[in-house]
Amino acid sequence: MSSNPFIGQVTLFAGTFAPVGWAICNGALIQISQNDALFSILGTIYGGDGRTTFALPDFRGRFFVHNGSSSAPGLTTYSLGQKFGVETVTITTNQLPSHTHQLRGDNLAANSGEPTGRLLADPATGIYRTGTFDARSMSSEAISNTGGSQAHSNLQPFLALNYIIALVGVYPTRN
Repeated sequence: MSSNPFIGQVTLFAGTFAPVGWAICNGALIQISQNDALFSILGTIYGGDGRTTFALPDFRGRFFVHNGSSSAPGLTTYSLGQKFGVETVTITTNQLPSHTHQLRGDNLAANSGEPTGRLLADPATGIYRTGTFDARSMSSEAISNTGGSQAHSNLQPFLALNYIIALVGVYPTRN
């Protein structure tokens, strides 16, 4: 850590506390009268009423992304202080790409009337035919969905550390 950080500079810290002159980025509300220099940089981007309080950035459960737009195709524009994303996701069938499932059977003679755990088989009269035929959809219950429709983790591997913000230091000049 620089001995003369810019006020509002954010950095990682592996300790369980914030060093003197720094605060943990946990969304805490700060009295404007306690640090008007930091308020002049952050404003109410991260919260607060702007009359008596402002909030520090809150990195708990979040990772950072640069704000602004990019000329690269397919990238999203994010505003300073905007929160986006969730830790878990439940995928719906509308989100899956179009695909097919094969209905498999066997051409050996059927030997059971109980369908559980068995394959379609060739009954005595035969169920297979050659040549052209009129394809028809089976009942949606003929091939069932699998899975429990439960949310799954959407997190990349990570190591939790503290983001801290400089409360005192050099006031940054604007370009």
